Amino acid sequence: MSTLQFRSLNRFNLTMAALHALQGFAVLALSRSFSLPISTSFLSFDQSSKTLVPATAFAFNLSLPALVAGFFFLSALFHLIIGTVYRPTYEANLAKGMNKARWYEYSISASVMMVAISLLVGIYDLSSLLMIFFLVAGMNLMGLVMEVHNQTTKTTNWLSYWIGCLLGAIPWVVIATYLWSGYAHGSAAPTFVYWIFVSIFIFFNCFAINMVLQYKKIGPWKDYLYGEKAYIILSLVAKSLLAWQVFAGTLRP
Repeated sequence: MSTLQFRSLNRFNLTMAALHALQGFAVLALSRSFSLPISTSFLSFDQSSKTLVPATAFAFNLSLPALVAGFFFLSALFHLIIGTVYRPTYEANLAKGMNKARWYEYSISASVMMVAISLLVGIYDLSSLLMIFFLVAGMNLMGLVMEVHNQTTKTTNWLSYWIGCLLGAIPWVVIATYLWSGYAHGSAAPTFVYWIFVSIFIFFNCFAINMVLQYKKIGPWKDYLYGEKAYIILSLVAKSLLAWQVFAGTLRP
């Protein structure tokens, strides 16, 4: 890894910070006001039947434009930090074959993305949204464990990778169940929601594939920085694709 490569990567990170931030501001400026009711679920005693029955209560409204802009701003902030104050540590870690900052950022931004997708299919229960958020966060933190743990192994240990895949699959199964249930009961989600489900699912899997290619050192992935740039591009494209599909389907005036 040369000084020239690191200099180019630093410019790339700062450019990504600008692109994410600009899209975040664009979403806020162009979107109409759109909030969804977040609820809590509990058991309530029914006086007439003398039994406990499921009940829900309104908790708060969550702004979808703010949520979408939020994952752009999170990425912009991390890219800016990486390109400035964190740069020496970032480059030292890249030389070792890891990027801790990536996984910290993904554990928040990807989790927010999945919450946004969950809202689009009708998951409004606060507890369910929290579980989805932390399952996705856990998936990404397993990526951190994968890179840190394999600093000390002679051969690649894939345990944390497979645990991360399991954690990450569960929210997709839950969302797919909501989509299927709505369709089966004659209340299918709008077409754009299905496109979001398929497209973002594919991109999320591309992150996992990129990690495999890095560790298998296949083709250009022999250079860790190639995989690093692939992660950065995948992050930008996935966030942009989700944001503007949500905008076109729900948030445009």
